[in-house]
Amino acid sequence: MADMVMKKQGPRYLNRDLSWVEFNRRVLQEAKDSGTPLLERAKFLSIVSSNLDEFMSVRVAGIQDQIRAGYTKKDFTGYTPAGLYRRLILRISAMIAEQYRTYRELSRLLAKEGIQFLKYDELNGAQRKSMETYYHDIVFPVLTPMAVDQSRPFPLVHTGFVYLAVVLERNGAVQTEEEKESYFAIVQIPSNLSRIIPLPHHSNSKKQSFILIEELIRHNIQTLFSGYTPLAVDEFRLTRNADLAFDEEGAEDLLEEIEKELRKRRWGAPVRLEIQRGIHPYALEVLKEEFEITDAVFEIEGPLDLGFLGRLPGSVKGYSRLRFPQVDPVYPREFDENDDFFEVLKQKDVLVYHPYESFDAVTDFIDQAAEDPAVMAIKMTLYRVSGNSPLIRALAQAAESGKQVTVVVELKARFDEERNIAWARTLEKAGCHVVYGLIGLKTHAKILLVVRQEGRDLKRYVHVGTGNYNDITARLYTDIGLFTTDSAIGEDASQLFNLITGYSEAEQWQALTVAPTVMKDKLFELIQREAEHAAAGRPARIIAKMNSLSNQEMIDELYEASEAGVHIDLIVRGVCCLRPGVEGLSERITVRSIVDRFLEHSRIYYFENGGNPEVWLSSADWMTRNLTRRLELMCPVIKPQTRETLVRILMLSLADNVKAKRLVPNGKYEPILGGSQAVPCRSQFAAREISAWKLHESPTLI
Repeated sequence: MADMVMKKQGPRYLNRDLSWVEFNRRVLQEAKDSGTPLLERAKFLSIVSSNLDEFMSVRVAGIQDQIRAGYTKKDFTGYTPAGLYRRLILRISAMIAEQYRTYRELSRLLAKEGIQFLKYDELNGAQRKSMETYYHDIVFPVLTPMAVDQSRPFPLVHTGFVYLAVVLERNGAVQTEEEKESYFAIVQIPSNLSRIIPLPHHSNSKKQSFILIEELIRHNIQTLFSGYTPLAVDEFRLTRNADLAFDEEGAEDLLEEIEKELRKRRWGAPVRLEIQRGIHPYALEVLKEEFEITDAVFEIEGPLDLGFLGRLPGSVKGYSRLRFPQVDPVYPREFDENDDFFEVLKQKDVLVYHPYESFDAVTDFIDQAAEDPAVMAIKMTLYRVSGNSPLIRALAQAAESGKQVTVVVELKARFDEERNIAWARTLEKAGCHVVYGLIGLKTHAKILLVVRQEGRDLKRYVHVGTGNYNDITARLYTDIGLFTTDSAIGEDASQLFNLITGYSEAEQWQALTVAPTVMKDKLFELIQREAEHAAAGRPARIIAKMNSLSNQEMIDELYEASEAGVHIDLIVRGVCCLRPGVEGLSERITVRSIVDRFLEHSRIYYFENGGNPEVWLSSADWMTRNLTRRLELMCPVIKPQTRETLVRILMLSLADNVKAKRLVPNGKYEPILGGSQAVPCRSQFAAREISAWKLHESPTLI
C-alpha cells in the first residue's frame, strides 16, 4: 500500500543540486527582467557566473570525486552520482546558453543607451592610438607568453582565470601542408589589470565605450611571438576542485595547515573547461589532453567569465535611471535618539534590520565598549569579514586599551581563508586572544558579548545576528541583528564562549539553542508541538525563512506536521529539497523564494504555539551541515515589540507578489499571481520603511 501511495505521489524529495540550478535560474530571470534597470541586470548576469563558478568547484567537483571512487549508491533523493552528474551537465549547459543569449540582448540594449563594448576593428583613430599606448606602456610589460613543447612542459593554469590559447607556425620555413608543424602557447590575461578598459570619446558625445583587455591583447598578440605567425587566438578558462582536505585532529597548527592546503588548491583536479566557440581544433585537443576533461567542456559564444559585468556599473558615469534608486541605511532610531548604547539597552532590546538600517551601529557599539572603562571583556565570532573591516580596528583598539578581547576566527570559511588568516594575525598582534573554533566544526554562529562592571555586578550585553559581521555585505544582504541584555541569553553567551575557548561542556542552555548538540532536537520538538496543537484543535502554524532546506529528517518532520494539520509557510531563497503541495504528504505546505535587489539572508523561525507565538533568530539553515557539522545558534526573541517587528517582516515576505516565486511539486518555480485586483507588494521595497514599523505604522507595499 505504501508503495502505491509513493507511486502516486512521486519521489518524496527534490534533489539538492538540481534545486540549486533552479535557484541560479531565478537569478538569471532577474537579468532578463525588463522591469529591472539595465545596469542592475548586468550585475545579476555577473552573479549567475560567480554562483556557477563556486557550484562547479565545490558541488560538481565532489560528485566527480564520487564517480572516480566508484561510488554508485543512490542519495536520499534517488540519484546515483553518475546519474546526477549527467543531468546537471545538461541543465547547466542549457542555463549557460540562456545566460549568453541574455548577455547579447543586454549588450544590444546598453548600446542603444550609448554604453557599448567594442571590438578592436571598431575603434576610431583616436581610440586606436590611445589603446596602442595603453597596451605598450601598461599591458605588454606584464604579459608572459608560455610556450608548450618538449623542453617546456605545460605551465600551471590557475583556476578561474581567462587565458588565450595561441596556435602558431614558424615564419620562413618552406614546408608542404603535410609537413607544417603547429606550435602552441598560452597567455594569461592579467588579473591585476582592469578587464574593462574605458575608451576615449569626443567631449560632445554622451556615449561611453569600453574594450575588454583580452580583445586588446588578441589584436597585439604578434608582439609576443616574433618569428611566428599566429594562426588562431582563442580564450579558455579552467575551473579546479576548490575543496580543502586536511586532518584537523592531526594538525599541530591549524593556521599553518590551512595555509598549506590553500597553496595546494591551485593544483586542484580540473572540473570544468570553458572554451571560446570556434576554437582551433589543435588548441582544443591540447587542452583536453592536458586537463583530462572530456564531458565538462562548455563552448561559449561570447566573452568567458561574465563576472566582469559586476564592475560595469562602477565604470559607467551617470545613467542613474539605469540603476536601482540608492538606498542609504538609516541609523537605528533607538540609538540615534541616545548615543549611549548601554543606557538604551538597559531599557529595551533593539532589533536592527540590514541593509535598511546601518551596520555602523555594531561597529559603534564595539567602539564605545573599547573606550568605556567599565567594560571588562569583549568576545566575538568572525566568519566572513570585509577586506577593510572597521570591526578589526575596533577590536584591536579595545585590546590595546587593556580590555580582555577574545575573537573566534573561522579559518575554514570557504574562499575567505586567506583573508581570515591575515585578520587573525592582525588581531593577535594587537593583543587579542584569537582562537580558531572547535576541531571538526565550522564556527558559523554570529554572536558578540560585552561584559561590563556596573556597581558590584557584571552585566552582559549581547548582539546575535543572522548574518556575518561584515560591513560590505550588510549593505547587500537582508539580515537581522538583535541587541539584548536578557540575563538568560547573556549567561548562555558566556557559556558558549567558554565551550569554544576552553574544555568546558554546556550543561544546560537557558535560552540559546546550539548546533550540533541540541538544535536539531529542539527544532523537532517545536515542530512536533505544533502538530500536537493542531490535533487538539488549537492554532498551529509554522513560518520559516531561511536560505536552504535540505536535511532529510527535517523535511520528514515537516511532512508529518502537515499531515497532522499544521499550516506551514516556508520562505526559502535557494535550495529546497521538500516537495510542497503533494496530496497526502505536503498539501498544507507552501514554499516561496524571493530573489531581488538584495540577497535574502536572514533566518527567522515562527511557531504559533497554540496562540502563544515564539519567534527565533538563527545563523543556521535547515541543512545537514548546519545542524550536524557547524557551531550554530538559534536565539529566542523575547520582547513583544521586537517579536512583532519580525512577524511583520515574515508577513511582508509572504505577501510579496512581485519578486516571489512559488515552488510547485515538480521542482519548478512559478510567479505568484495576485489577480487583477491585488495590490502589488514588493517586500524589499516596502521594508525600507523599517523605522516606521517600529512606530507601528503600516508599510507601503510598493
